[in-house]
Amino acid sequence: MSDLESTRTSLHAIAELLLAGPQYVRSRSIRLRPSPGGFATVAPPDVRVLGTDLVLADRSIPLDGRRVADVASEAGLTPRRLNEVYADGSGLGEDHVLRIEADAARQIADGFQRGTQALAVFAPGTEQTLWPEHFDLAITLDEVNYGISPGDTHLAVPYAYVGPPSPRELDGTFWNAPFGAALPLTQVDDLEAFFSEGRSRAAG
Repeated sequence: MSDLESTRTSLHAIAELLLAGPQYVRSRSIRLRPSPGGFATVAPPDVRVLGTDLVLADRSIPLDGRRVADVASEAGLTPRRLNEVYADGSGLGEDHVLRIEADAARQIADGFQRGTQALAVFAPGTEQTLWPEHFDLAITLDEVNYGISPGDTHLAVPYAYVGPPSPRELDGTFWNAPFGAALPLTQVDDLEAFFSEGRSRAAG
């Protein structure tokens, strides 16, 4: 497993078990948000990931090489799965040993920040959410999803995507994925233009 894949997998587990899960118990929301250098809750408890650390109001806790359960204990959090909210997810539990490499974590965080900025220009005022289920940043506009994934089984690297409601009905080289269109971030110079082209093509 590459550093990027192991880091992405571990960050996904933290997003679900130590951010979205505890937030759902306390605030009834699973939504997360990108933050500089990582990602964060949107409601209490106030928890975020910065690089390779879990950050609370009064301290930072290293993540790499530790079990989710041990990080949770030190942070005063109760790991919480979201099986009753969605059927998919990381599939990992509190015994998962975290493997988070600094450069890979930075690459993922930078992708989310780049996506945040582009989506704000593309669709001003539209609520952006970092979803813990697939660990992707997304908006929905006229039933079309636009967002950034840090990588998955479709593409192993961070990528931008456009997901229309009926992708198989669309023709052309732009629609290159089962769910619509996807391009590695390294191949997209102008994210806002990519999203805009997706919107135009999805509208037919």
